[in-house]
Amino acid sequence: MSTLSPVNQAANPHTDQASLGSTTVVTVNKRQTQTPRQQAWQRFKRHRLGYYSLIIFSVLFGLSLFAECLSNDRPLLIRYQGEWYFPLFKDYSEQTFGGDFPAPADYLDPFIQRQFEQPGNWALNPLNRYRYDTLNYFASAPNPAAPSLDNWLGTDDRGRDILARALYGFRLSVLFGLALTVIGVLLGVLAGAIQGYFGGWVDLWIQRFSEIWGSLPELYLLLIFASIFQPSVLLLLLLLSLFGWLTLADYVRAEFLRNRNLDYVRAARALGLSNRQIMWRHILPNSLTPVVTFLPFRMSVAITALTSLDFLGLGVPPSTPSLGELLAQGKDNLDAWWIGLTAFSVLFITLLLLVFIGEALRDALDTRKQH
Repeated sequence: MSTLSPVNQAANPHTDQASLGSTTVVTVNKRQTQTPRQQAWQRFKRHRLGYYSLIIFSVLFGLSLFAECLSNDRPLLIRYQGEWYFPLFKDYSEQTFGGDFPAPADYLDPFIQRQFEQPGNWALNPLNRYRYDTLNYFASAPNPAAPSLDNWLGTDDRGRDILARALYGFRLSVLFGLALTVIGVLLGVLAGAIQGYFGGWVDLWIQRFSEIWGSLPELYLLLIFASIFQPSVLLLLLLLSLFGWLTLADYVRAEFLRNRNLDYVRAARALGLSNRQIMWRHILPNSLTPVVTFLPFRMSVAITALTSLDFLGLGVPPSTPSLGELLAQGKDNLDAWWIGLTAFSVLFITLLLLVFIGEALRDALDTRKQH
């Protein structure tokens, strides 16, 4: 296959035009063969900040799901005197490893560590050798201790490892945000779809109920229930779910009101489809833009709400690792700067990534942006 020299290219000006035209046709044909979902994904990937934020957030959350393997006071695997031991799944007494007492083995005990250092014995430890509730009774510095080789981010006022509590607290915050978002989406889509599709008195009654329910003082209700019941994650999730669907319901209602009179809905009615089939198989897929865009921002609100309530002492139990509890400790121990700085950094990075993801989703679902 021969190539054209610069002279031949100058003598054949139609060559570049033909190549450019064929390239344009291929690009246009490729864009036309993509589904709307594929086109939205391509627009999302072109939003570099949101795309890489999604990758970073997914990696961090994925690592946090294996927090027990990354940060724990128990070895992952032990080989002792020819036998295999799995401390993550079973408790072993101190006598199992040559100790004198039948109490559970403390793997931070220098005696137990020396046992594993003997010939033929070894232990595979996590990267961080502390769990969120581990108290190191053999620490060399008073608590709260500054960052060191033993505690990379220091310890809190009770001697618990800050890195471990931040890791477990991040996982709790994200899981809580996901659960609250899923519940809010289910309730909001259901209420908004019924309002927007049927309209009339149905829409009027549900809208009035939403306005009255939304006017209730949510914080005062949380204070009342916190004084009556034992604080727990499930109780907090239930209380916040009662109010988390209101905003999304308004968006879904507006989409259903706009779509219910379009031609494809009239055609579906003419074909004899039921209201349920029209709502969930036809109108809802065309009304998902505000729902999907709503998800990252709703997660941000949920994480912020959990952190705020924990900071005030109204959230999860005190023994539970949370970012709000770390922030409260940082406030009470201003000289231990590493406590508040770690909690603030984790919370700031988490919310920043979610905001970038939400902005990228908003731009990706905007069909006016084709390039």
